[in-house]
Amino acid sequence: MTRLSIDPSTTELPKPPGQINATQTEAVLAKAHASLQQWKKTSAAQRAEIVHKAAALMLAHADDYARLVTREMRRHIGEARGEVRLSADILAYHARQAEAFPDPANLYPRYGAAFLQGSPLGVLFCGEPWHFPFYQLARIAGPQLMAGHTVIVKHAGYVPACAIAFEKLWAEAGAPAGVYTNLVVSHERSDQAINGSHLQGLGSDGRPTAMAGTAACQGGGLKKGALELGGSDAFIVLDDADLAQAMPWAVHGRMYPPGQSGAAARRFIVVESVADAFLEGFKAELKGMTIGGRTDARSTRGPLSAEAVLVRLLAQVDAALQAGAGRALDGWRIAGPGPFMLTTILTDIQPGEPAFRDDLFGPMLSFHRVKNDAAATALALCADSSLGGSVWTEDEARGQRVARAVEAAMVFAEPITSRCGSLPDATTRDAATPRMPHVRI
Repeated sequence: MTRLSIDPSTTELPKPPGQINATQTEAVLAKAHASLQQWKKTSAAQRAEIVHKAAALMLAHADDYARLVTREMRRHIGEARGEVRLSADILAYHARQAEAFPDPANLYPRYGAAFLQGSPLGVLFCGEPWHFPFYQLARIAGPQLMAGHTVIVKHAGYVPACAIAFEKLWAEAGAPAGVYTNLVVSHERSDQAINGSHLQGLGSDGRPTAMAGTAACQGGGLKKGALELGGSDAFIVLDDADLAQAMPWAVHGRMYPPGQSGAAARRFIVVESVADAFLEGFKAELKGMTIGGRTDARSTRGPLSAEAVLVRLLAQVDAALQAGAGRALDGWRIAGPGPFMLTTILTDIQPGEPAFRDDLFGPMLSFHRVKNDAAATALALCADSSLGGSVWTEDEARGQRVARAVEAAMVFAEPITSRCGSLPDATTRDAATPRMPHVRI
């Protein structure tokens, strides 16, 4: 895959960075393995000093990093700054956990002495998607570098400048060469890396078809790893919810960044008695958004990340309508340059249909009316995978009861599914293998 760093404000395409060949790939793996021999011997405090500095550098140059996200992802500048701050927060959190590394634990065998002590696994390889180009890397680098691993990352082809900038960050923070490496290779060359003798573990995030291929390589090479797929997260509104409070969060949960998040709210499940009021208020909030340029402070929503993303989303809308779905809010492509689309709210979508279970990466969502808490939970459970979800009610005990029954990995009893440095990513059911890269492998 050719990697292009595209600025949508111009028609000129910059020269893409070249991919490395098989010999060069092997050299990168060997360098990471050689660096591991020293890095794993450093103390937690020494690693923390470097990770802390990386976090501080991200904050000090937040606008520069944010502009890269805006350029490559068409992300609104305010959202991009938020991602950079979150990424720095993740790094700082894991650096602060240096003292949390446990001392060896005595096992008290019948004869002699024995103890249990953790040690770094080795060189880790990670394939990361494009939608949060710095966050995806920070959640890997923070915990894994602190654990004493060395890390090689193949980032998405949409965001090569972000990938290069994050690699340079570690050199500026004082990390030895080979501790963190950005690998620019084809998918076939990725398989070479995964199957290489230097690699001991992997983590990856992407669509089911891509993750199936990664899992096959992982199994064939007997590598430890963690895979994350997308989800179809539920936003559940019970009959006693404060709608005025829930409404802005509903918009944010779906539209940040314009629906292009694996943990974005996708299925809005609302108890019948408040469904009409919620839907009308929700539509009013969505219509009130100002769609505009990525750096325009007056706009509250930018474009989608790429033309291909918009084309795929429009095809999903058409397929849902042909399958019998209705529309409570009719969104369409906005005429003019750039991949802009108005929000679509689909109704009458049944479990098992693609629009119910699939990733909808953009301003499109499904709205469902249910009779009660039990029906809301049952409908939420109909999705094969879920990264998160939220439950809206004025009764905390009731909210926790419903949240526990949803069987998603990160369920919030108000507000929406959200990220912060101190919360590990997690997934459940078909969304992933059991442990995610944010947790030290």
